[in-house]
Amino acid sequence: MRVRRLGWAGLEIESDGQTVVIDLVAEAKPLSSVLPEGALLPARPGAMAALCTHLHSDHADPAAIEQVLAEGGVVLRPKETNTAWTVQAEMCFAARSLTVRIVQDWETVTVGPFGITAVPSVDGLGDPQVNWVVAAGGRRVFHGGDTVFHGYWWEIADRCGPLDAAFLPINGATVNFPHLQPASPLPAVLTPEQAVVAGMILDARHVIPIHYGIEGQPAYVEVDDPIESLHIAAKQYGVDILVAEPGVEISV
Repeated sequence: MRVRRLGWAGLEIESDGQTVVIDLVAEAKPLSSVLPEGALLPARPGAMAALCTHLHSDHADPAAIEQVLAEGGVVLRPKETNTAWTVQAEMCFAARSLTVRIVQDWETVTVGPFGITAVPSVDGLGDPQVNWVVAAGGRRVFHGGDTVFHGYWWEIADRCGPLDAAFLPINGATVNFPHLQPASPLPAVLTPEQAVVAGMILDARHVIPIHYGIEGQPAYVEVDDPIESLHIAAKQYGVDILVAEPGVEISV
């Protein structure tokens, strides 16, 4: 199994010449305006499945999915919702002739060489979210969307382990959005230390950071120097960290 980071939270996973994508986005407005240049990369066409952890604009882009999904390919996503941050994606999915399948926690879908399992997740803004465990060729990887810390890690490890890599968000962002008032000072995404602890509980061979690098967005403020904080926490807990820049392909 080979995994290529597509930037932000996006991944492209290849096994036996077939691919699936997770949280593919070409544009992530309003966050795209404050992401570094080159932070969002295209996937190769012909993906057998497109997995969405949730329907925020920085994790679900129906137009981009339509461009890369193979004929007969399927979109796997959590249950329907129409909140302030999901209504646009719901409308875009409805306007396209994509084959969409809603999955439940612990449901496994087989697509080509991939066994894809939706596992529980908790979204920092209260919208439906799943995380993904993708297995192929005797390897398993975990994708954490932008989950917060929760109590499902042990059960995920028990049901879906062992894991060769856990791709986990690390920016610990605090948010101040008009539709979520009063604003919370607590992180709406895993912090670097929480990501390390989650990876430790998951017993992942490597923790690979995703979902970081935002600057200049006053309504969405991530922790200072998340990568440095990640390394400090990893040393404390004895967890192996592998940092992969967008476009880098990893063999797991």
